[in-house]
Amino acid sequence: MLKMKNLGAAVLIAPLLTLGSLAVPTQAVAQSAVPVAPSVRGLPDFTDLVDQVSPAVVNIRTMERVRSAGSRGGGGDDEMQELLRRFFGIPMPNTPRQPGPRQAPQEPSEREAPRGVGSGFLISPDGFVMTNAHVVDGADEVLVTLTDKREFKARIVGADKRTDVAVVKIEATGLPSVRMGDVNRLRVGEWVMAIGSPFGLENTVTAGIVSAKQRDTGEYLPFIQTDVAVNPGNSGGPLINMRGEVVGINSQIYSRSGGFMGISFAIPIDEAIRVSEQLRASGKVTRGRIGVQIAEVTREVAESIGLAKAQGALVRSVESGSPAEKAGVEAGDIITRFEGRPIDKASDLPRMVGNTKPGSRSAITVYRRGQPRDLTITVAELEPEQVARRPAARGSDAPKSAGAAQAMGITVNELTDAQKREMKVKRGVRVEAAADAAARAGLREGDVILSVGNAEVGNVREFEAAVAKADRSKTINMLVQRGELVQYVLIRPTR
Repeated sequence: MLKMKNLGAAVLIAPLLTLGSLAVPTQAVAQSAVPVAPSVRGLPDFTDLVDQVSPAVVNIRTMERVRSAGSRGGGGDDEMQELLRRFFGIPMPNTPRQPGPRQAPQEPSEREAPRGVGSGFLISPDGFVMTNAHVVDGADEVLVTLTDKREFKARIVGADKRTDVAVVKIEATGLPSVRMGDVNRLRVGEWVMAIGSPFGLENTVTAGIVSAKQRDTGEYLPFIQTDVAVNPGNSGGPLINMRGEVVGINSQIYSRSGGFMGISFAIPIDEAIRVSEQLRASGKVTRGRIGVQIAEVTREVAESIGLAKAQGALVRSVESGSPAEKAGVEAGDIITRFEGRPIDKASDLPRMVGNTKPGSRSAITVYRRGQPRDLTITVAELEPEQVARRPAARGSDAPKSAGAAQAMGITVNELTDAQKREMKVKRGVRVEAAADAAARAGLREGDVILSVGNAEVGNVREFEAAVAKADRSKTINMLVQRGELVQYVLIRPTR
């Protein structure tokens, strides 16, 4: 998992892998190069773009109120004098001892202290500024400085931590503003430019190319990856294409040292605009939810259940009373399409659902026990995350498995009605012991097996029949519930 650190400017991500350098003689490169048709192109000139865009880029400083302890008016010197007088009876020089009532200390006071520096850009002539949510998060005062050195106190219109997008407003009119670009037209290898305030150095211009699109770093949005030099303070500044259009908001860097290491991430501007419109309208972002926990579908799981390729989102649990449960979605389903759009990887689903208006009726396709099924689901509004309970399964005195299952190292037991209610399942068998191939596959005591080889199992007899029917020369898939989550376990034949 990538570790993120918020500096109040660029977000830093500690890398999982570093690459060494390899020096190759220039002559060797020339000799080994394959002849290609020459492409006569000059290096890009960014001067006109800077003149065009930089007036709309702003510096953002944030302040916070800090409480300071009260004193008798003399600060640290008075405190030292009082300490010496009380404990040693020694007056400070030029401070004669004299009787009389002691002056009451002042109440603790508040003062404003600098909190951080970031960047932003004007999205309208009437003073709306877009930046990162982490730039203004926790700020008691936001100061916006234009390129002409005018400074304004800004009002935070709204901030969305999920996408790291915020909108602030300054009271001014007739301001220069940026033009928005089309992210779909952005190509890997295309030149782009960033303007911001790295380390507080205002109006700094850096340039590079788009390294990748749709880069998933575990956040709510897919990022644009570039090699544009971005450092703390660049956060919230625009990423600009060669047409002078904003295509992203510089948000994160991939760094071990805390400084630029050649990999930067920007929020796609189309997603940022969608968020900013809601922030301007209501001060918050409303998202859809369907009430499922999901995981990736691996190639091995896809092959074992008959799915053409590793795609979709594996439903690990369905929240009770959720839209998904009402629509008939079951744990173990693989959601492959939402509103007709394919789900290539699990992270696509929450993005699609999140961008759907709550109350909408949406069509989804699930892959269940070897067959696709179409369902209709009514999207609800996203609520704060709740911690799932993980009830412990208890043993049973019912008959245990034997024969084919034990040959794979599995001993299962019937589920009692009480256990079914506690585990929120209608069918299945409980694993009493796992050894050999079953243990190597990850099965363990307390797991509940819901299906074997795409066939549901409701008791030990059905489980034994499903195992006996499975081709044990091939990988056997079992849908297993552990706690409140389900997953596929693949039991491979013994070699």
